[in-house]
Amino acid sequence: MTPSLTHASAEPFWTGDVSSMPACPTMSADVTCDLAIVGGGFTGLWSALKARERSPGARIVVLEGGTCGQAASGRTGGFCAPSISHGVGNALDRHPREAGTLIRLGRENLVEYQRDLEHYEMDAGFELCGKLNVASTPWQAEGLKAMARNYARFGIDCTLLSGAALKEKLDSPAYSAGLFEPNYALIHPARTVSELRRVCIELGIAIFENSKVTGLSRDGSEIALETSEARVRAGKVVLATNAAVPLLKRLSMAFIPIYDYSLVTQPLTDAQWASIGWTGSYGIADCGNQFHYFRKTPDGRMLWAGYDAIYHYGSSRDAANLQRAETFERLAEQFKAAFPTLADVNFSHAWGGIIDTSARTTFFAGRAYGGQVAYAMGFTGQGVSASRFAALAMLDLLDGRDTERTRLKMLRRAPVPFPPEPVRSLAVRLAQKGLEIEDRTGRRPAFLRMLDALGIGFAS
Repeated sequence: MTPSLTHASAEPFWTGDVSSMPACPTMSADVTCDLAIVGGGFTGLWSALKARERSPGARIVVLEGGTCGQAASGRTGGFCAPSISHGVGNALDRHPREAGTLIRLGRENLVEYQRDLEHYEMDAGFELCGKLNVASTPWQAEGLKAMARNYARFGIDCTLLSGAALKEKLDSPAYSAGLFEPNYALIHPARTVSELRRVCIELGIAIFENSKVTGLSRDGSEIALETSEARVRAGKVVLATNAAVPLLKRLSMAFIPIYDYSLVTQPLTDAQWASIGWTGSYGIADCGNQFHYFRKTPDGRMLWAGYDAIYHYGSSRDAANLQRAETFERLAEQFKAAFPTLADVNFSHAWGGIIDTSARTTFFAGRAYGGQVAYAMGFTGQGVSASRFAALAMLDLLDGRDTERTRLKMLRRAPVPFPPEPVRSLAVRLAQKGLEIEDRTGRRPAFLRMLDALGIGFAS
């Protein structure tokens, strides 16, 4: 093992950087409620909070299989995007007829996200600090210019950077061009979950942890949810299960679980930060298909993550997948190449997280059981802010409302299903190989061009 990883903790940095939350009870007795929410991550907790705003007197229950935020929500990098469509370029490529609407709604959602945090006095570590996109090849630099042109079409503020101007934001031999967008936020993932959970409890929402839902069925005019010790009967149900095995079998091929990995350094000194020109608090991501994303933590460490996106045969969700020595070693070597002045820095944390990846890289939503059940999933690594929007869309669907959200084709269009094994694994490998070739040569292979024509993508 690389010496810099010798003492790295397998737990996410975020969970150790927040006070432990008092445990919620396990579901042990049958309950009847107006709304049951399955999943206690970002999507489930936003759904509970927004449902309470709409129905102050409703009986709302959240059922979480483990502890709130222990899965994807607590393992993310905390990049809080002004987008619900995986970025402006993705909206234009995959949803051209409603791209303008998607882009506007994404930007409005971030404003409202911040407003909600302030209204409920949630200390979520939210900071509207901007994001620096960086390029390492000439074709990636051209991609940044195209991004700037797209941003200009929609009045989005951004600045192209190169040379000395780029070095003032980030001084690294790995990157030759950049684009800075100020309207981008970061959050503290574990603190955000903790605060959402706190507010939900204060608003009278019952949260049950370690209460995994194992079955969903109709029970007369209500929906029944089974746990190991009790049954919940609800008038309406929100499924916010992210990358877990879906309770609705028809969704089992709508997304695949992809594993993403993160390292966090020991705290860096002011001199070390200055040596790489990174004196602001903005987040950074490079432009590769196999891309890195990196940011500062509140106590002055660097999170360095991404690049590998690992699919395990049969859509395995085994807990062992959260650790992958090969990927941690690769990330550590890439860190040294990007930041030679930090080559002797050690890593304090190394962990993995699971991503619910859809074939079109954006989340989808829908209804089941005659409109009494709503679901949203397939966020493809972009759910920090989009989870709030998805929560509102699901509540609209359950209420039978005709809104701008429910009219979006991006939400209503059924996702392209992934094929069964062994074709699924083969297709993923071919796509990943093609993405690696494009990163290396700037040329998009025929297999990827075919997927593009079918409106299918692969990203994280």
